[in-house]
Amino acid sequence: MLTLGISLKLYFSHARTLAWSRDVAALASHEAIAGGHAELFVLPSFPSIPAVTEIFAGTPVRVGAQDLCADDSGAFTGEVGGPLLRELGCAYAEVGHAERRRLYGEDDATVARKTAAALRNDLVPVLCVGEPDRVPSAEAADRCVAEVASALGVSSGPVVVAYEPHWAIGAARPAPESHIAEVCGTLKDRLGVRVIYGGSAGPGLLTRLGTSVGGLFLGRFAHDPAAVGKILDEALALAKGS
Repeated sequence: MLTLGISLKLYFSHARTLAWSRDVAALASHEAIAGGHAELFVLPSFPSIPAVTEIFAGTPVRVGAQDLCADDSGAFTGEVGGPLLRELGCAYAEVGHAERRRLYGEDDATVARKTAAALRNDLVPVLCVGEPDRVPSAEAADRCVAEVASALGVSSGPVVVAYEPHWAIGAARPAPESHIAEVCGTLKDRLGVRVIYGGSAGPGLLTRLGTSVGGLFLGRFAHDPAAVGKILDEALALAKGS
C-alpha cells in the first residue's frame, strides 16, 4: 500500500482549509483508497485540526499535526503536546522538517525527543530527513540513515520516514528519480521503515518513480484537490501494474 501525505503548512486560511478538506474528503471514495491501494493523511495548521478531523470522520483519510511539543504538558507557552493532539483525533505528527531546523533551530536531540513524544502518545511520526546540500546519492543515503537512527534512538513503534532533500524543497522540480530511488531504497533496506518522498513532489512523479518509493509527501502541488485526484489515479495505476 502506498502512503500519501499532505502538509498544508501555513498557506491556507481556516476557511480555505475547510473548503479544501471537503473537496479532498470527496476523493475518499476513489478506488485507490477504497480498494486499499493507498492511504492518505492530511496535516493542517493546529487551530484547524478539530474541524478537519470532523470533515474526514467516516472516511479512511487520517489527520495529523505539523509539529508537536517534546513534552506532554507543563509550562510551555505556545506549544501543543501529544496527548492533546491524540485527544483531538490526530493519528500522525510531523517531526524534524527542514524548515523547523533552519528557522527554529531544532537539532538532532530535539527531533529525537519529539519523535519519542509522538510514539508514546500513539501518534505515527512523519520523520523528515534529508541532506542540506546536493551530494552523491550514496552519501545522501548514508546521512539519512544516520539521521533516522539518531531520531529513533531507543524508541520503537510505527514510523513514516519522509525523505526531503533540503535543496529540493520549494524548488521548481523534485530531485532526480535515480537519486530518490537510491536514497529511499537504502533507507528501507537498512532500517525496514516506510519511506515516502517529499521535496517539490507533485502529479507525475509517482508514475516516474514506480515502486522505488512507498509514497509521496506533498506540499504546494496538492493545493488543488484535482491534483490530489491525479496522484490517486497514479497510485491506482501502479497498483494495477499499468
